[in-house]
Amino acid sequence: MNTTSRKLLNLLQWAFPLSGRPWKTLGEKLDLPESEVLAQVRALYDDGVIRQIGAIFDTRRLGYTSALIALRVEASRLDEVACAINRHPGVSHNYQREHDFNLWFTLAVPPGSDFETVAERLTDLPGVERVRLLPTLRLFKIGVRLDMERDEKHLDRDQAPSDLPTRPPRPLTLQDKTLIRVTQEDLPLVEEPFAQLAEQAAVTQEQLLAWLAEMQAMGYLRRFAAILRHRKAGFTDNGMLTWCVREDRIEEAGRIAGAFPQVSHCYQRPTYPDWPYNLFTMVHARSRENCERIRERIAEALRPLGVSRSAALYTLKEYKKERVKYFAETAEA
Repeated sequence: MNTTSRKLLNLLQWAFPLSGRPWKTLGEKLDLPESEVLAQVRALYDDGVIRQIGAIFDTRRLGYTSALIALRVEASRLDEVACAINRHPGVSHNYQREHDFNLWFTLAVPPGSDFETVAERLTDLPGVERVRLLPTLRLFKIGVRLDMERDEKHLDRDQAPSDLPTRPPRPLTLQDKTLIRVTQEDLPLVEEPFAQLAEQAAVTQEQLLAWLAEMQAMGYLRRFAAILRHRKAGFTDNGMLTWCVREDRIEEAGRIAGAFPQVSHCYQRPTYPDWPYNLFTMVHARSRENCERIRERIAEALRPLGVSRSAALYTLKEYKKERVKYFAETAEA
């Protein structure tokens, strides 16, 4: 992958232009013609590096209930259990991880659904020995941005995350839900992609772009961006690094951990007698060694808060990774 492709991937992840001719705008930043930008994006899709370009919405703000769920599954039944869980359309991520709790997945259910009933039904399977629901209690950071240009081992801490809504939310309308269904799909690789999406939704391009800006200001839309396949992009290892933090220091710890650019997700989650870790940080790196070095740096930063216990759960197998389709007519309750 050449230098220009790496710069392009960073722009697609971090600064996708919400404009009538986004590829032209990107080309101006890269000193490339619009046609060349489109050609490079198509090649990155063909190579499997780009998974999707589209709107990334905030699950909870849309009214969905979601949680991370940890299972301890009998080893001989792990594949069978994972396959059964994957059938639910609200399951977006499902991984085998290195731990006694060996299967971890995320579940989101639409407004009006009873989350605990759905989760109980979904996990009532032969071979499942223990279930732990781990909903988000506090969100400190969310947003996967793989830096394609710099070595993740040497990145300095950023400012504390501050992607806050700038406008009070209003209730979602039927048209909002139609536009969500349209914009959460893959962006067409044509010169004016938003015009094509607008036509599908029976609005003008100007109305669609204004709506995206409004959704972002209200916090419904987290960002419009490319999602990469980590391994194809060179990030072969990811670790769920978890920390045991005193309740009175959790907010400070979350700000510190979330300021590391290598951390894509940072949450407070509940604890159990057999799971004492309440701060979760996700790290993506080009090697296990790099993950461990980043873990050491986070541990050093948290040490003044009295944090000494942690657990690193590395992915052994990816069973499922895809976006939840919000307000889909086929969604299960």
